[in-house]
Amino acid sequence: MKDYLLNKINTRTAKIGVVGMGYVGLPLAVEFAEASFDVIGVDIAEKKVDLLNNGKSYIPDIPTDRLAPLIASGKLTATTSYTDIADADAISICVPTPLRKTKDPDMSYIMQSAEAIAPICHEGMLIVLESTTYPGTTREVIVPMLLQNGFEIGRNIFVAYSPERIDPGNKIYTVHNTPKVVGGVTEHCNDVMAALYGTIIETIIPVSSPTSAEMVKLLENTFRAVNIGLVNEMALICDRLGIDVWEVIEAAASKSFGFMPFYPGPGLGGHCIPVDPHYLSWKLKTLNYTARFIELASEINTAMPLYVVEKVNDALNNDCKPVRGSSILVLGVAYKRDIDDVRESPALDVINLLTNKGANVMYHDPFVPNLQLPDGSQLATQPYSIDLLSQMDAVVITTDHSAYDWQEIVDHSPLIVDTRNATAGLSGTARIVSL
Repeated sequence: MKDYLLNKINTRTAKIGVVGMGYVGLPLAVEFAEASFDVIGVDIAEKKVDLLNNGKSYIPDIPTDRLAPLIASGKLTATTSYTDIADADAISICVPTPLRKTKDPDMSYIMQSAEAIAPICHEGMLIVLESTTYPGTTREVIVPMLLQNGFEIGRNIFVAYSPERIDPGNKIYTVHNTPKVVGGVTEHCNDVMAALYGTIIETIIPVSSPTSAEMVKLLENTFRAVNIGLVNEMALICDRLGIDVWEVIEAAASKSFGFMPFYPGPGLGGHCIPVDPHYLSWKLKTLNYTARFIELASEINTAMPLYVVEKVNDALNNDCKPVRGSSILVLGVAYKRDIDDVRESPALDVINLLTNKGANVMYHDPFVPNLQLPDGSQLATQPYSIDLLSQMDAVVITTDHSAYDWQEIVDHSPLIVDTRNATAGLSGTARIVSL
């Protein structure tokens, strides 16, 4: 079965199923379709499926003019039904893995996908999990469901884990040129997995097991979370000492070895960095071990929106104004520059905290026309204008989109609380308060 599947991969006759048509699944499906495979994307959201089948993209990294020809040619189609991928030769699972409010993993999407795939699994099929999860998920969750059908992993079906490394908005590193880690349950699984993904990705990095591959992803994002936690604490320390943290970082970055610059901000955002380390922390608690670095970094990073609000409060107080009743404009609500993704964005917490203090909070973001806050309330972006800036009591910069004219903002705002160092070196009407 290995040789059979390898031949289908090499001749581009293998049919590919991708479960989950979000920020991870859609770019992957497009890459496979562009490599001449027939691809079927599965998603439970009918709206997404309808948009895709009409050749319209909802992911900024995949322009509609790139997607539409693939749909028109039939190389890529979308469906809400798993039965449509029953004859697929390979299925990649790219579903969300959020945290519950208790900070433990919500495995429901992976479980639902695995339960739907198990009945349609057949000889010669490769199943790849890409969703970020705790070490051991592939062996403990995916494999047992497939073994119920009497299959032998590595002989007549193949199972592997390969962590997604999507960086939304990154124009340099895409699916194609970002090295891909693969960890098969057996050596044959690794061979098949590497062959398939090697058709669309420049560099394949095999590791010895799916558990190692799962750990790779968690190490990558824990590394970032811990270092961001460290530099956020440095911002708090520099504030107490009355020195500029941005100046300190810039000077430290002049060292050409042994230092890697990270930058403070209003908190962590995105689906990966604020979430993934908790998967590792949760797993280790089941082994009676406390991941102290992870817990401490999370504590610091989670508290940053409150620190920003305290900065706003103090800045308004210096202008003899209370937060209650003040008009405050939040600039940028996406979790990072030049994307539309608001998942776990710290701007949501900043808005919520200011609103709870009685402020009249508005926002502008050129990428996010509408916003749902943690309490379920809805906001719409304000039309950007000089008049809007001048009418505010304070402007809070939470995302430094490149489309903003920072000099114009400094020239027409009375007070700016800048969490991204976007206004560094600029002077104008505004009084600027930085982290």
